[in-house]
Amino acid sequence: MTQYSNRMMIVHWLVLVMMIAAWFLGDAVHDARHEGGATIAAYVVHALVGASVLLLTLVRLFFRSKDGVPPPLGDTPADKLAQLVKYLLYAVSILLPVSGFMQALTSDVCKAITAGNAAMLPKKFEGVMAHDVHEVLVNVLIVLVVVHVLGALKHQFVLKDNIMGRMLPGKKG
Repeated sequence: MTQYSNRMMIVHWLVLVMMIAAWFLGDAVHDARHEGGATIAAYVVHALVGASVLLLTLVRLFFRSKDGVPPPLGDTPADKLAQLVKYLLYAVSILLPVSGFMQALTSDVCKAITAGNAAMLPKKFEGVMAHDVHEVLVNVLIVLVVVHVLGALKHQFVLKDNIMGRMLPGKKG
């Protein structure tokens, strides 16, 4: 079994780490906003981590175009679903940071950051469509990641085809 390139593997795991960080930071900002303790620094750090997800995803797509990818293991409906999940993960990894950026632009978040005044941060995002899109995409991302991980675990431990070796440095399929 062929592996992904080393740089594809590294970026894959970095994206995962950044997504987890963005989720925890976003959750903390959400809670702080509702409790009246949101800070500009928290919004900026969350945005920077989200931007890193976008950048790393674009880098990964570039590496994918240059390095290629291992062929699918089969042509069953489950294999096609796995391919669809991968493509949707790429799409959501781009759309989620973009929707967060749009949320900041179409609400008072950018004004608060520019003014350096946390008191201007919105308590609610009523009428901010990008906020609603951002929240939906977070939930879609969670579902996609769970399906992706469960599929990898099924391959590794039920089908025993060592598919996870494709994305683990130093492992040979």
